[in-house]
Amino acid sequence: MHRNWLSLFLIALMGSAHAQDRPNVVVMLADNVGYGDIGAYGAGEIRGMPTPNIDQLASEGLRFTQFLVEPGCTPSRAALQTGRYSPRAGLGSIIVGGTPNTLQASEVTLGELFKSQGYATSYVGKWHLGASEQSWPTRQGYDQFRVGVIETTDGTLYRDSMQRTGLPEALIAASEPGIWESEANGNLKKIRPYTLDYRRQVEGDIATVAVDYIGQQAKAKEPFFLFVGWTNTHYPSLVSPEFVGKSRSGPYGDAIMELDHRTGQVLDAIKTAGIEDNTIVLWISDNGASPTEGPAESRGGFNGPFRGEVGDALEGSLRVPGMIKWPGKIAPRASNSMVSIHDFFPTLAKIIGADIPKDRPIDGVDQSDFFTGKQANSKRDSLITFIGDEIVAVRWRQFRIYPKQFVSSAGNPSMAGGAGYRAELAGYPSIFNIEQDPREEVNTTAVNGWVIAPYLKLIGEYLRSLEQYPNPKAVKLTEFNR
Repeated sequence: MHRNWLSLFLIALMGSAHAQDRPNVVVMLADNVGYGDIGAYGAGEIRGMPTPNIDQLASEGLRFTQFLVEPGCTPSRAALQTGRYSPRAGLGSIIVGGTPNTLQASEVTLGELFKSQGYATSYVGKWHLGASEQSWPTRQGYDQFRVGVIETTDGTLYRDSMQRTGLPEALIAASEPGIWESEANGNLKKIRPYTLDYRRQVEGDIATVAVDYIGQQAKAKEPFFLFVGWTNTHYPSLVSPEFVGKSRSGPYGDAIMELDHRTGQVLDAIKTAGIEDNTIVLWISDNGASPTEGPAESRGGFNGPFRGEVGDALEGSLRVPGMIKWPGKIAPRASNSMVSIHDFFPTLAKIIGADIPKDRPIDGVDQSDFFTGKQANSKRDSLITFIGDEIVAVRWRQFRIYPKQFVSSAGNPSMAGGAGYRAELAGYPSIFNIEQDPREEVNTTAVNGWVIAPYLKLIGEYLRSLEQYPNPKAVKLTEFNR
């Protein structure tokens, strides 16, 4: 009997030690923040909108200078949650309210990865992966969904234009985005409309809930995974009263400064709870800024030296701020090795001991050895970019290759991003050397035609994967019966 009790005690002790070895993980995902919007990337005081909290996080962790995402909110979020190119989940385009694309129940998410390893899981803030029940965070591995923005912030602008159109109030109310909270059984309840007035309050509420969760879970036995989906700096740039006029760069700068402050609140909560040394913090943006899109008064985003903006597949749309901190495990430094948003799924799985699915393609690569310094460089040197299910760009080493070239629209002002055009050339792709020509102004196909071979190889490998694992049908708003 004594031996039995001793055995049980040793098992419990080993289990407790294992729980302590597994890090807590906090992911913070900013919305439409460009490469040139953060102090650590050359902005800050120079642009009249300092970001001391995010800058400090960057200095204490691994700061990526070649971090690549997908060209919009929904595609990047799908890639982050599943480790797969967004068309594999049928989410290669940005979800607009009323369209049918949604995250499928068959996908395996970060929430489910962490849940499989005994983590408490919580999602706070913007989701934007579909409104059907199968795609709710609480049906995708998260214990709770708080201050939930299921759609996107530009929906706060719809009421005014719908009223001016003379639509009935019932239709307007049904179309207006909401703020959602999960109940004990995982069902979601709409607790308020997401209005222009609440737009000013939502970021503070997201931070408050995140801070409270960290304080509570720091006392628990099991580790936790917290996903914070910020809404800044997506237009409209409306901020809490204490941040109005805070920057020298107008409403967009105010939104950047509020985002930095809210980030600091979460970081302070981790320190106050005494769990900083055993907590991984990942801070990234979902896509580039939108310098020419949205209301004029909300513009001001900057994608640094790169051309492009959210909605297209140019470098400025896809290359964004990103950093990861894990004290004692990830040495503070900056790296220009290529990392993509898809890579965090297999990397975090490796760190927490979770198995990744083997019944589907996983496009992310495990970067844990690179992050922790066991190898000098990233395992990635390429990335394919899609709009819908169409291949629209390939990045290979320092080259960006386009089957059709992205160009700004006609009109005054000329528009880029999702409002721009694509032009097919005379049978050849466009090739730009990003290191030599970050603005992508000189097509080098005539002198770098040899790059077409690796370009076709990468595309061929992807297309062959579809033979065994075909993509679901993409939602297309400009093509029908195809």
